[in-house]
Amino acid sequence: MGHMQRPRLRAVRGFPAMMGQQQVLGLADARQISDKVVYTSPAAQNLLPMMDGSKTLDEMVASIGRGLTRPILEGLVAQLDDAGLLQGPTFDGILSKMRADFDSAPVLPPGTTAAIAEALATQEFEGAPGATTDEEREAFGVARLKTLFDQWVAEGLKEVTNPSLDALPKAVVAPHLDYPRGWINYAHTYGRLRVVDRPDRVIVLGTNHFGEGTGVVGCDKGFQTPLGTCEVDAEFVEGLRKNLGAENATKLFANRYDHEREHSIELQIPWIQHAFGMGPDGKYPKVFGALVHDPSANNGESYDGNGLALDPFVEAMKATLSALPGRTLVISSADLSHVGPSFGDQVPMAGEDPQTIEFRNGIFRHDREMLGLLEQGKPDELIASMSWQQNPSRWCSLGNLVAAMRITGAEKLTIFSYAGAMDPQGQALVSSVSGMME
Repeated sequence: MGHMQRPRLRAVRGFPAMMGQQQVLGLADARQISDKVVYTSPAAQNLLPMMDGSKTLDEMVASIGRGLTRPILEGLVAQLDDAGLLQGPTFDGILSKMRADFDSAPVLPPGTTAAIAEALATQEFEGAPGATTDEEREAFGVARLKTLFDQWVAEGLKEVTNPSLDALPKAVVAPHLDYPRGWINYAHTYGRLRVVDRPDRVIVLGTNHFGEGTGVVGCDKGFQTPLGTCEVDAEFVEGLRKNLGAENATKLFANRYDHEREHSIELQIPWIQHAFGMGPDGKYPKVFGALVHDPSANNGESYDGNGLALDPFVEAMKATLSALPGRTLVISSADLSHVGPSFGDQVPMAGEDPQTIEFRNGIFRHDREMLGLLEQGKPDELIASMSWQQNPSRWCSLGNLVAAMRITGAEKLTIFSYAGAMDPQGQALVSSVSGMME
């Protein structure tokens, strides 16, 4: 096929992997539209940059040399195309099906949360695959997840003087780390919400990790998890569209497909369901989710000027919420610093080497300085500071933190807990915080 004669590689994520005793290079879709992975020789790293659509296969073979033959290259190109990692008809078909599936249902099916529940069941029944039905395994995964939530809350709040809030706050902050790494801050946030007033709707503001949207990206769907379904607040969405105006409403939902595989909102939903339970109508609270870009990158405008900017989104959100009855809880689904060799830093994060200790402590100091601006109710100063410093520790959720404070009119952030999660090898450290905005 023509597109395979001058292959143009899409955005891919490379990672080391082992096949038997041999180390290989794994290649996956950085946008997570395709879930297929290609494994190839690490030497392919020299070849992949040439796949920009300008070179033929023969030109690439001639340029690389060193034993690369056309049949070998053709085989790699065929694998990449089958996995949807090349621009062309195969990827177009995958993308078209994903979008059609997204638009055909009122709720997003579980992704990350289903994998968590399935892993819990697999761990329990490993070695006896025929001992249970699919329904029994699913029920066990749900029950085990709820038990873990309760255990994490009990452990996280066991030494806290006031382990519950007296009233529903304007907004809370929770991480979007995977549960094993982020449980302590999830517990500090949601554990305090178990006995407060039940919200009529929950607004979850997340981070766009993989999508194509360059500004704020809204979702017009509800969210399903192994625990059940939170329906979308259709009345809220209708009001938001009206307050945004036709042009900005189109911008908000143009890249709604980015929510298909985004975890930062989905990971909050089971906690919402577990903390608040079902109302008299037998349903969990209604939700609305939006992914907020980094406002320090282009003074709040979208990255390319074509997406929805922060200011009109915030103003429309405020106008919509002020016109609706009932109680609203806003959740900032936020991780902070991303540092270590996995993110391009030269200093390992683990160990007691003086350079490592100083670098690590410097990250913690910077986090607390920046969080201090939110504690003082100064979100605009936080944006200005991060812009001037060029976000040195790669906070990924600056946008939704600022948006949560501005939408609710909160005057301060109260921090419940701050923590960093690091792998044993010290390749990556991600920090997060639990707190409320009032």
